[in-house]
Amino acid sequence: MDINWGTLAGVFAVSLGITAVVVVMFSLGLAAWARAGHGEPASHTSRARHQKAAAATAVLCFASCLAVAAYGIALIVTG
Repeated sequence: MDINWGTLAGVFAVSLGITAVVVVMFSLGLAAWARAGHGEPASHTSRARHQKAAAATAVLCFASCLAVAAYGIALIVTG
């Protein structure tokens, strides 16, 4: 049995990169969710546009994390 070290290193690099991207996207989603005022009572209603944009950004970040996780599970399940 022979190990192709170049391919193994490539798989490691891609998985490490995807993991870093998902962690950053989730962190950005949490930061945007906090900026949208979720978890705290709303103090000013004049920032409604910024809060809506922050909420949309948070949803987009969380959806991208969910899509990556679903794709990984689909790869594992379908073999």
